[in-house]
Amino acid sequence: MKGIIFLLNVIFPGILFAESAISFPLEKTICFSEIGDDSFRKENRFFASELIKSKEDFYSPLRDSLPLKVRYKKIDSTELYLYIYYPPAYVSGEKHPAIVFFFGGGWIGGSVQQFAGHAKYFASRGMVAMTAEYRVKSRNHTTPFDAVRDAKSAIRFIRAYADVLGVDPHRIVASGGSAGGHIAAAAGIIKGLEESGEDTTVSSRPDALVLFNPVFDNGPGGYGYDRIGERYREISPFHNIAPGDPPAILFFGTRDQLVPVKTIKAFQKKMQAAGNRCDLFLYEGEKHGFFNYSHPEYYKKTIHEADKFLTSLGFLSAKNSFSHRP
Repeated sequence: MKGIIFLLNVIFPGILFAESAISFPLEKTICFSEIGDDSFRKENRFFASELIKSKEDFYSPLRDSLPLKVRYKKIDSTELYLYIYYPPAYVSGEKHPAIVFFFGGGWIGGSVQQFAGHAKYFASRGMVAMTAEYRVKSRNHTTPFDAVRDAKSAIRFIRAYADVLGVDPHRIVASGGSAGGHIAAAAGIIKGLEESGEDTTVSSRPDALVLFNPVFDNGPGGYGYDRIGERYREISPFHNIAPGDPPAILFFGTRDQLVPVKTIKAFQKKMQAAGNRCDLFLYEGEKHGFFNYSHPEYYKKTIHEADKFLTSLGFLSAKNSFSHRP
């Protein structure tokens, strides 16, 4: 691990360890990291309170692993970071599959901490796992189009610096929930919306998608149409499915308030008709956001199925699968 820290400091001056995401013991007040400004810390108080509810089933790597904070993009005065979790006993020079998570929040807000538990689980399974910042309306006065550009930039950065980051550039997974699931899906499906000035000879397309109730229909009657309008065909994954899109796994509750079941099933049907793998898991009676850490039963179930999916693709080893509890 020391070797990769040295290399990253050479190539990305100013790289640092994020402070521990959680201050233990749990019986006392949980404090999130000092990364970022006051608004960042306020947003994460919700996740702290939710984690307390699951104290008895707390996953030990959440206590033990510290992420690396690496800037992947600077646009105007905004700097965007990846928070990177490495597998236990990582050896510099190894190449591991990677997964990057994008938080939800309607392209308006949200917290990079949302998928910290997921990232730490998949790091324990041998992946270089990351959570990504991206621009949102409340903090950056930006549009969903900018959010998609940021997701593509993050994946391009991971692939461009795969050797330094210890990543297999041919096994990069994009994941996220709600609006974060949308931009992950868009990175895999949408042509265009690349950030100007970037080296587009390096692909921004992920090799697989793990999507938690993504808002992937942005057309008339779909999510976000009031903000996107007639440009929806530029950004709506549902309207851009084509042969060769990355294999995907979808998780939805049947009572999702934002995406009707008929739309979910239609997306799967379109993917399969195009010759793309698309696995769908519907959870009876569950609403939008059911997969989060604050819902331990479905948090575990969805991680379990995502693990099986990535194992089937050869991104994870079947040996000792599920020996680490989500």
